[in-house]
Amino acid sequence: MHDAPPAAGTLTGDKEPLSGGLKQRHLTMLGLGGVIGAGLFVGSGAGIAVAGPGIIVSYLIAGALAMLVMRMLGEMSSAMPASGAFSVHAERALGRWAGFTVGWLYWFLLVVVLAVEATGAAQIANGWVPSVPQWAWVLIFMVVFTAANLAAVKNFGEFEFWFATLKVGAIVLFLGLSLLAIFGVLPDTSAVGLSNLTGQGGFLPHGWSGVVSGVLAVVFAFGGLEVVTIAAAESDDPARAVGRAVRSAVWRILFFYVGSMLVIVTLLPWSSMQPGKSPYVAVLDHIGVPGAGQIMNIVVFVALLSALNANLYGSSRMVFSLAERGEAPRSLLKVSGGGVPRRAVLASVAFGFASVILNLEWPDSIFHYLLNAVGAVLLFVWGLIAASQLRLRRRIEREMPDRLTLRMWGFPYLTWVALAAMGAVLVLMLTDEGARPQLLWSAAATGAVLLVAGLRELRLRRAR
Repeated sequence: MHDAPPAAGTLTGDKEPLSGGLKQRHLTMLGLGGVIGAGLFVGSGAGIAVAGPGIIVSYLIAGALAMLVMRMLGEMSSAMPASGAFSVHAERALGRWAGFTVGWLYWFLLVVVLAVEATGAAQIANGWVPSVPQWAWVLIFMVVFTAANLAAVKNFGEFEFWFATLKVGAIVLFLGLSLLAIFGVLPDTSAVGLSNLTGQGGFLPHGWSGVVSGVLAVVFAFGGLEVVTIAAAESDDPARAVGRAVRSAVWRILFFYVGSMLVIVTLLPWSSMQPGKSPYVAVLDHIGVPGAGQIMNIVVFVALLSALNANLYGSSRMVFSLAERGEAPRSLLKVSGGGVPRRAVLASVAFGFASVILNLEWPDSIFHYLLNAVGAVLLFVWGLIAASQLRLRRRIEREMPDRLTLRMWGFPYLTWVALAAMGAVLVLMLTDEGARPQLLWSAAATGAVLLVAGLRELRLRRAR
């Protein structure tokens, strides 16, 4: 059994009791593949519909914010690797209440989204094999990935490595074919020029308000990068591994996202995009790739299973870290001989199963409220990450400067810029009729967790 980490006033801690089976290639591909999912392959159509070609600017803004957050996370995690990552950082920087709040919020986010991914993958599989009901596919996926996460952590790493490789390969192939079509190199194609970028109302057909709406539509697609800093604690050299993974991931992901949007709005009129329909399928159909819809179904299917696997891993490590610090039941601290927190995995997947049942039985009522309750949680988590980095940077420089192997750019100014940008997105969500319910429900969920954290603090003070 592992003792709880040091109190918030100190920075150094004991070595994690978890397995060290993740290799650098696992972390690098986890960083690349963690955010390449259905939000990009399908959800990007909604962003194009509201921003037009200006969606390129929307992705640049949202991607820049995600890069700043990841740089902050990389700085703290390379100096102080821990299975709870930003939850541990928040506790050390701001106090127990912050670590408790960000840890449980993130766990809640992951297990609810896990149900969405399992259901989405099951819907695709049911379309291929209608004789197997959707609930059975959900059960199969949950059992397979639970088994993979209960085994050695290298199994999770291998699953994610190959899933991410397939997703990255699909995007690279898509970009290559699209560029050939843009320049008229492919059979039955001619150079398209810039007509789709400058026509149909121009590059910003809805003005800057369209770009802002596009940011709201795409910013949450960058969620998932955080898992790489959680996984780094189970690598052979956590400090070095997380730094390399963060450096390689952020630029390449921004290239994939912005590059994809650029070729899509160059090849096709933005007005032809429909929310809920994959713009990738539209481009492949335009190029003349046979079976484009089924090809993209396979890619989205892999992306959903990859995200399910990563979220189950991330949620189990987060609740394990909370248990280490006395913020979750101590029974979750049981670690297998191979260094896997099996009870934490089972606790996370149990809530995942419950969420799936809610989704199957009441998709428009209870599950709808659960989804709304996590809609803006990512921004709250990012905000606490930035606040933690502001506090911890000076202390790391003072107490252990040799561990600052990866530094946040333009500190502290860019950290404040990131916080201001998050605040602006929250204000925009409040003024947007479609996003407002998500913000209010997420704020209510956050308030509930903060209330519990405050009551715990009060009880601990009385006990002292």
